[in-house]
Amino acid sequence: MNNDTMASKQPHPRPSGGRSRPQRSGGPKRSRDTFKPRRSGSTKAPKPVKPSKTAGTPADQPDAEDAADLIYGRHAVEAAITNQRPLNRLWVNSRLRYDSRFLPLLSEAKARGAVIDEVDSRRLNQLSNGANHQGLVAQVASYDYRDLGDLMAQAQQTVKIPVVIAADGITDPHNLGAIIRSAEALGAQGIVIPQRRAVGITATVAKVAAGALETFPVARVVNLRRALEELKQQGFWIYGLAATGRRSLHTARFDRPTVLVVGAEGDGLSLTIQESCDQLISVPLRGKTPSLNASVATGMALYEIYRQQWVSQLYLDSLQKEK
Repeated sequence: MNNDTMASKQPHPRPSGGRSRPQRSGGPKRSRDTFKPRRSGSTKAPKPVKPSKTAGTPADQPDAEDAADLIYGRHAVEAAITNQRPLNRLWVNSRLRYDSRFLPLLSEAKARGAVIDEVDSRRLNQLSNGANHQGLVAQVASYDYRDLGDLMAQAQQTVKIPVVIAADGITDPHNLGAIIRSAEALGAQGIVIPQRRAVGITATVAKVAAGALETFPVARVVNLRRALEELKQQGFWIYGLAATGRRSLHTARFDRPTVLVVGAEGDGLSLTIQESCDQLISVPLRGKTPSLNASVATGMALYEIYRQQWVSQLYLDSLQKEK
């Protein structure tokens, strides 16, 4: 979104008689910040000039709208290039620009129309707001969120027992990125996030996800509770991960299409989302720390879900071998 606004015209009142007011004797000369007269005796204010969007910034510096579509870090940028995500521009330091291991990826990005700029570390730090860019920053096309219906259909076609994450009010991009990374690594089929009061896919989320976003679908919905009802209609069982859940994680059975709902750190699941869940489960803790980080708890729950699936598959394989 362009935040530049036209400065409103502030007409300077004319002194009576059309002449400039004389200076007071014995006092300092007062400065007029409103405007500087073009010639002696003139009191007409010059026309305000609209600030230029690129004034004072380098030609290759993205504006506020484009900056939201920056990704940085080797894993995130390599995954974007490998999965043929459209890149507008790629900033790289001199060490990686001529690194034989990375040169084929740069050539591939350039062949698809990306502009390759060799810059110093100061410019990379400026583009990434001081984050750990690892010598690479890329400007990508805006993230293409998936439709919820398409995500459900793809999940059901991919595996027999699909697993989908639903994030309720996750506002920390590091948490969301870590959840996406763990979910993709363990084999989940996608994540559903709300549009309001929650973080979307940002450069920080992409960096923390370490390339997982290039193959992991994300659906963004207006109403998360309504989305959970749609998932129920498609045969998914809704498990809410909450510290107050009466059933321990390891005692729950994940033998059907599963939606794992995780809440924001501190606030947890909202009451309306808890009411939409078929079952509330919790991670049992032994220490004095009362709760876990949202992404850590999600990773533990996902591992238990897939541990049960792996054990079940091993049992079926052993029965077939006995025959």
